[in-house]
Amino acid sequence: MSIASELREKHCASCEGDIAPLSPEQVRDMLKSVPDWSLTADGKRLRREWTVKDFAEAIEFFEDIAEIAQEEDHHPDLHLANYRNVTIEIWTHKVGGLTENDFILAAKIDAVPVELKK
Repeated sequence: MSIASELREKHCASCEGDIAPLSPEQVRDMLKSVPDWSLTADGKRLRREWTVKDFAEAIEFFEDIAEIAQEEDHHPDLHLANYRNVTIEIWTHKVGGLTENDFILAAKIDAVPVELKK
């Protein structure tokens, strides 16, 4: 089983801000499990971009992600520009950085089917 598959089997842990963010070394190691994601310039968020087929596909993709986010009680920032350019950023707001929850959510988002621009 791949690390990404293992992450998809987990659930986000409740966070009240009482844990420390992952160290830069831990983040680099965890990033290998979600290779389509990158770090933002400040190193505190995961970011991924897609160009989807059309506006309706983008909205459907957001709806699928919203369902996962609600189930996990961990909510990403969703951005839509030029009707089909999707960007998602994930971080644990209460700790001001990245935790395992962010990588769990990224792995689950990676498994959501989406039709890309041809």
